[in-house]
Parts: sequence; C-alpha cells; structure tokens
Amino acid sequence: MSGGVSGMSSVRVGVLFGGPSAEHDVSCASALSVIRALSGSGYEAMAIGVSRTGGFRLVPEQVLSRLRDGSGAARAIEDRLEVTGPAVQLRAGTTPGIVRVSPVEDPSTVLAELDVAFPLLHGPFGEDGVVQGVLESLGLPYVGCGVLASAVGMNKVAMKRALRAEDVPVTPYVWFDANTFGQVDDPLKLVDGLRWPLFVKPVSMGSSIGVSRVTEGGDLGAAITDALQYDTQIIVEQGVTGRELECAVLGGPRPKASSVGEVTVTGGWFDYQQKYFGDADPMIVPAVLPDGVADRIQELSLRAFSAIDGWGLARVDFLYDPDTDDLYVNELNTMPGFTAHSMYPKVWAAAGVGYADLVDQLVDLAFQRQQQRRQW
Repeated sequence: MSGGVSGMSSVRVGVLFGGPSAEHDVSCASALSVIRALSGSGYEAMAIGVSRTGGFRLVPEQVLSRLRDGSGAARAIEDRLEVTGPAVQLRAGTTPGIVRVSPVEDPSTVLAELDVAFPLLHGPFGEDGVVQGVLESLGLPYVGCGVLASAVGMNKVAMKRALRAEDVPVTPYVWFDANTFGQVDDPLKLVDGLRWPLFVKPVSMGSSIGVSRVTEGGDLGAAITDALQYDTQIIVEQGVTGRELECAVLGGPRPKASSVGEVTVTGGWFDYQQKYFGDADPMIVPAVLPDGVADRIQELSLRAFSAIDGWGLARVDFLYDPDTDDLYVNELNTMPGFTAHSMYPKVWAAAGVGYADLVDQLVDLAFQRQQQRRQW
C-alpha cells in the first residue's frame, strides 16, 4: 500500500515505543526498525516515546533523520531509539479517527496529527491492553490486537485457559500469587505434580525477563523471589525436553500462518542474554522438521490466534518433543519483537513477505479493523 491507505496521500503513523516495563530497551529497538521501514515506504512516520514513568514525548525530527538511514547494529538491542523530546499529550481531533499531538503545557497547539498508531510497546502497559484502551478512547486506528486479545495474550494464565478451552495443547502448569508464596513453609508444595525441570515466570512479562530454569528443589524459592520482582503472580511450567519452534500469524478475519522457525539454545532455554546480546544468530528459518509437523504448527497457531480473538499479528511459540511427536503452545505474543533480527519478520521473509510489506499490511489491517467497528 506504500503510504496510501483508503485514498490518503501520505498516512501519518505514530510509532509508540519505550514504556515503563522491563522490556523498554527491546521496544526502543523494535521502533527504530519500523520507523525505517515506514519512512522508506512513503509513510509520514513520527516517534512518540513513552518514558519509564509513563509520560509521552515527541521525538524531534532531527533526531529521527540521523537514525533513519542507519543499516542497523549487529546486535539489534544496541540499535534503538531513545525517549527524548518535548512532553506531549494525545487528544482527539475535530475529525473522527484523527488524533492531535500537543504540548502538555499548551493543549491548544498542535505539533502533529496522527491517522494511525503503531504501538510497539512490549510487556505491561503496552502489550497488555492498557495502551490499546487509550487508543480506543481516542478513536485512533492502531496496529495489532485489541484490548481483550492483548490482555489475554499477555497474561500467561489467562492465555493458557483460553487455549485449553479450544483444545490447543499447553504445558502442564501451576500458578499462585505473592501472598500464597509467603504463606508456605516449603515452595515445593506449590509445584507438586509437575515434572522437572521447571520454568518459573512472572505471569505478565515477556522477553524472558524474570524467567528461571530450575532443576533442583533448593533453587525454587530463589527463582520465585526473582520473578516476583516483575509481577505479583507467578506461573511455574513443566519443562519439555525438545525443540523451540515459532510461527507468526498475520491478518484479520482470515489470518495466515508463516513459515516455521527454530531457536537453537544453550543452557536449556532461550534467555534474555541469548536473545539480545549473543554474537551468533540462534534462529534457523525455515526449521527442518519431520513431515507434517510444520503443517500442524501452522494450524495450531491459527487456532491459538482465534482463541484469544486476535487481530493483526501474533507470534506463537511452541515446544516440540521429537520422541513423542507432541507439540505444546508455550506462549502467544501479540506484539513480538520487531527488529530486523527478530523471529517474526524472519519467518515471514521465508514465506515471501518482506519487512516493508509486512509493516504495510499491518497498517492496512489497522484501518480495516477501525472500519469494521464503525460499521458495527
């Protein structure tokens, strides 16, 4: 569509990034990649950073112009935007679907106008339905899943419940809150019935932040304490010895699934350090799989996307046990990492959809969703 949606000569896209979550830096890296793709495709792209305290800032054009032509660092996390610029607020414009960006101290002044938002905020505040609710209240079209799908996808317990209701296989798990953990004399009582190794995770966090792989009972309490730094609720999942596979979903009423990629890991799991600071590329795209496994992954990805009422995009992560031929959906990410090094664009590239085309389709889907809602 290359910058021209629904007859618009130049679509004004506000890329939201940063945020108060522990995934702030990942979001800043995703945003810069998308800004480059949008600008190269004829969109009028603006960057609106969200500070760690939740304030909005409009990144100056001169800052963006210095970064747009960059080729990207070897490590994507090191090639990112910074939240800088004047403090601003988003206000509904006089025309439905248009949002004004104004200085906090002078709401009558209009610094920019937006036709659509691309919320590249990962983790709490941005991927959990919060910012989606803000954009809904403003009437602004936005890329990605709506409030409900974002909230369900972010909360690992709610996500697993939704998937199990639709017969999508997930790993066995237990969950509990900080109060429950504080009342038990032995944390092993909380995971009774699960086979080791175990994975301890904050319920609502991504990018492997706060996640620990536990192989001995004596380490369980420390792992839970670490995860509680990021959430008040904890999920403990039964480990699966096998391969980590990922599939991307793109679309609206009739979504499609991408090629399947594989993540090669060391130390038993794909942690934050390997994801964003490793020197070697851990991703194999497309994955080499036995006959029929890729088809099953694609079909389960679409079912998982439907189970949470997804729209736009998601990355579905699987664990595959080659000994039993069993597949389990591990996680469903409604706003996955979007750097040029990330799995989501890589598996679509293997399916014949380039990065710029991918971004273009996502913006178009944002307008499609808004149009459907208006008709309803």
